Amino acid sequence: MRSMQTRVFMVRHGATVLSAEDRFAGATDVALSDEGRQQTRRLAERLSGEKIAAVFASPLGRTMETAQILAKPHQLEVQARDGLREISHGRWEQLTRREVEERFPEEAAEWEKDPYTFAPVGGESGLAVTARALPVLIELVRGHPGRNILVVSHKATIRLLLSSLLGFDPRRYRDSLDQQPAALNVVDFRDPTRPRLTLFNDTSHYGKTGKAIPEVPGARLSKWWDSGGDSGK
Repeated sequence: MRSMQTRVFMVRHGATVLSAEDRFAGATDVALSDEGRQQTRRLAERLSGEKIAAVFASPLGRTMETAQILAKPHQLEVQARDGLREISHGRWEQLTRREVEERFPEEAAEWEKDPYTFAPVGGESGLAVTARALPVLIELVRGHPGRNILVVSHKATIRLLLSSLLGFDPRRYRDSLDQQPAALNVVDFRDPTRPRLTLFNDTSHYGKTGKAIPEVPGARLSKWWDSGGDSGK
């Protein structure tokens, strides 16, 4: 029997009032800037023609506002999921990178070497974020077979989720993956454990018109995917 496809529109929140200052603000509840709202409105226009069944977001203000803007054309309520919140940087919160390097040089050096298992005092490791965020995402996919859902989260959280889903070395998530404000990612699932990244870190909607949303992957992929998730049977 052919499996049902679930498409996840995974979005980072728009730019915030601290974005330009390069400060650690994972757990800090900062607001979207006017630029961030404009980025998000353009993405909302781009997604307005898609059939979206539900919208979920981290409970922080910047993600909830982003999600509300995106949900409005679809007349959907935003559902908060705590597991989707951003990584907490503990005592680094609201400091610039230079300030962290000056005040906590040993912590900064360890974090640069392995941000996945290391956490600053009072903060979270990338591993801890993955442990709380991935089960939430998988639960949402399981709960919406054959439907499209929109998930609004944060820069580190999205990169960690994609690293886990795609089998990347999570210790290099900061080096290998990026997420611009209001970036759109599209992840297609044949089942909750076999995703395909169809669009990554796309910001073409920053202009007047964004690129078309890619079609669901079809033939000429892996044998498993082409067979509809039936292991080639």
